[in-house]
Amino acid sequence: MCNWEQAWLAYEPIENQKDKKYFESVYTQQNGVLVESALREIKTAAEKLFSITVRRGENREEAGLILELNPALNLGKEGYQITEEEDRIYIRAAKENGLLYGTFRLLIMVSSRKEIAGISIREIPSNPVRMLNQWDNIDGSIERGYAGRSFFYENGKVCVTERIRDYARLLCSVGINGISINNVNVRNGAEWLISERHYKELEQISHIFAQYGISMYLCIDFAAPMTLGGLSCADPLKEEVKDWWEKKCGEIFGRLPNMGGFLVKADSEGRPGPFAYGRNHADGANMLARAVKPYGGTIIWRCFVYNCQQDWRDRRTDRACAGYDNFMPLDGKFDDNVILQIKNGPIDFQVREPVHPLFGGLQHTNQMLEVQIAQEYTGQQIDVCYLVPMWKEVLDFSTGCGKPEDTVADIISGRTFGQQRCGMAAVANTGRDANWTGHDLAGANLYGFGRLAFAPQLSAEEIASEWISLQISRDSDVNRSISDILLRSREVYEKYTAPLGIGFMVNPAHHYGPNPEGYEYSKWGTYHRADHLAVGVDRSAGGTGYSEQYFEKNAALFREKGTCPENLLLFFHRVPYTYRLHSGKTLIQHIYDSHFEGHEQVLQMQKDWELLEGRIPQHIFLRVKERFTRQVENSREWCDVINSFFYRKSMIPDEQGREIF
Repeated sequence: MCNWEQAWLAYEPIENQKDKKYFESVYTQQNGVLVESALREIKTAAEKLFSITVRRGENREEAGLILELNPALNLGKEGYQITEEEDRIYIRAAKENGLLYGTFRLLIMVSSRKEIAGISIREIPSNPVRMLNQWDNIDGSIERGYAGRSFFYENGKVCVTERIRDYARLLCSVGINGISINNVNVRNGAEWLISERHYKELEQISHIFAQYGISMYLCIDFAAPMTLGGLSCADPLKEEVKDWWEKKCGEIFGRLPNMGGFLVKADSEGRPGPFAYGRNHADGANMLARAVKPYGGTIIWRCFVYNCQQDWRDRRTDRACAGYDNFMPLDGKFDDNVILQIKNGPIDFQVREPVHPLFGGLQHTNQMLEVQIAQEYTGQQIDVCYLVPMWKEVLDFSTGCGKPEDTVADIISGRTFGQQRCGMAAVANTGRDANWTGHDLAGANLYGFGRLAFAPQLSAEEIASEWISLQISRDSDVNRSISDILLRSREVYEKYTAPLGIGFMVNPAHHYGPNPEGYEYSKWGTYHRADHLAVGVDRSAGGTGYSEQYFEKNAALFREKGTCPENLLLFFHRVPYTYRLHSGKTLIQHIYDSHFEGHEQVLQMQKDWELLEGRIPQHIFLRVKERFTRQVENSREWCDVINSFFYRKSMIPDEQGREIF
């Protein structure tokens, strides 16, 4: 018996059996591995939803569900259409991948109690690459993991378990088609994943993911020719280094046929890279790209590159500028099987950041958006923080790049610049906890990322409601209550943490809880510069110049206090505490009010949750209740620490006379 739950694929029994007739018999002429996965899923769902055993019929006229391949359909490799015709459901696709995705879509619709009688839908994924990045370490720990230990590794060994199959099912059901299975910080033995030590187990895992249309990627150490091969250097332009990688890739792709390629973090936060040899990122990425190209492989190269040895006294150097400064001069110099993976903002997954200016800036280079499902800076799966609204804001951001389709969603889909290798990636939030994500409500972020990567036009409201129906309750009143908690949670979290885009007022290293000056005199470049008169960083044209990395449409907004969106005011400007916001409040009063309001709204969310007792599964109710107890304490601490910090800096009292320490 497994010790983990089935999340949104629990397929809880349905009282209304009107759709049962479609699942008594299924017909298909296809026998490929992906269709076999689809048929297994139909069998599992029918048993749980309707307490019936599906027959695989030999006569299509007697079947209620028909899976049909038609290469002439203009649906691409992964698209599908689902229709009801003559009291039968047809799932049609041009390729098996589409049949599998269509099967999961139908089952999720039935399980979430959506109407399928008369159904007629046609869906093609917007983004070619839809990928999860696991930050799992080979010792079984997970960097920025908040849901237990890894189910991929333990004590230096690769684990092959049935849980990985269930994980593949969950990911495929929401449209994920790629996964990197180890931490981008490749160390402490993980360097040896690309060796005979681990090929046997990795081949088995690769095979599991292949059955669900998910390509497997490995994160590699750029210095592997030295650490594994015994070479004297890892210079990407040296012939012996190129030869080593070519032979190694032949070995890897020969043993792991479902390999998609490599994800690389280089010259970032101490990781080795081409800079050591006077080379640039294109030199490093292209060398690897040519080694994997004979096997159809892709190199995904992270753009999270900045000076992590900054002198805090230096007011001109700006970490926010680093990604653009490093990669814009290289636009068009990367091979066609390289993708640059760019974080949603220029700092590091804060609850509020401007969209990265590389989106729209890079016009001749494959690129994909990187977000973080793991809540490193957004509550660590202790505090509820539904992130889909944030991701929607990023996707809908108009870059002003001069093309008719200029949003981030347009760019990463390939529509804007005619690219084929592009998409979305996310740092996963999963672990060995029974519910996969630590906080039950954090499951909405994992589910939501997959749905949004496949279909960015979906709203945060639609995704939340669908997930709640699948994983917690189909009751409409319960759905509304939990949706309300989720949909306001990011705004609430933002209110009681770092104000108006300033970010990074967290405890160093583990990043949970408030510490306004924890990073203020450090090497990491995450400063707020608060003193007795003002707070914020001047990133305008007269400051660090970061605002000028945007096209004029956005630069014109960001460079002036009066036009800058107020939720980013302190990110772009140094602002006196007496400055009046559009609300008429002073900056300091806004800080006081928002932090008190944030804590009060957490108390209200806690009360709203407690009203659900007896109306949802008790184990879910109790687990989330415990998290709310901790979130109430955390929001109180944030409120008191941040307000006291700014009061002691400014010595301006709260107009409402509330207690500030």
